[in-house]
Amino acid sequence: MKITPTFPNTVKNVEELREITGQPSELVNNKVISYLDEHCRDFIAKSPFLTISTADAFGRCDVSPRGDDPGFVYVLNEKQLIIPERPGNKRMDSMRNILANPNIGLLFLIPGLGETLRVNGKASVIQDEELLEKMAAHGKRPLLGIGVDVEECFIHCAKAFRRSGLWEPESWADKEELPKGAKILAAHAKLPNTDEEAVGKILEKSYRETLY
Repeated sequence: MKITPTFPNTVKNVEELREITGQPSELVNNKVISYLDEHCRDFIAKSPFLTISTADAFGRCDVSPRGDDPGFVYVLNEKQLIIPERPGNKRMDSMRNILANPNIGLLFLIPGLGETLRVNGKASVIQDEELLEKMAAHGKRPLLGIGVDVEECFIHCAKAFRRSGLWEPESWADKEELPKGAKILAAHAKLPNTDEEAVGKILEKSYRETLY
C-alpha cells in the first residue's frame, strides 16, 4: 500500500490555528499554577492511575501508563513528586527518554471523575533508598522512581470523558468483542512455537507473580 508522506492540507502556524479555533477563555488562561496546592495534592492522593508522556533526545514521543492503589504517587513537597517504578517489561522507555530529555507530562485520572489533572515539569531517575522506601507496596520497595520537579499544574475539563462515555458501563463493548492482548502480542512478536495460548499463559503468570 502506497502511503502519502505528508497530509495534504495542514495548519502551518499558530495564527492560522487561532483563526480556526478562536481564543481560550479568561478562565482557561488563568487556570495554570506552578506548584502542587492542596487541591492538586488531594487529586493525586485519590488517583490510582496516570499516564506519563516523555520524549527522547530527537523529540520522538512515548506515553506510558502507571497504576496502583490511590495515592501511590508520593508528593514530596509543593514542587516535587515521585512515581514509583513497579516491575514491568524492562523496556524502560520512559526512563531511557528521561535520561536523554527531562521534559515530562503527567495526566492523573480518578475513576468516575471526568476532570483530569495535568502536571508538567522536569524529570529525573532517582534511586534514593530512603525516599523509595516510602513507596514500598506488598513488602517490596521499588528499585527506582521518577522524580518530577513541577512547573505547571492544571485541571483538564471532562468533555473527552463525556463524549467517550468512558466511565459509563452501559457504553462498554462486550468482553468477547474486545481485542485480545495475547493474540496481538503473538502476532507482533512472531516468535517460533509461541501462539496466542502460549503468550496468554506468559502474561497471566507475570500478572499473578510479578506485580510488585
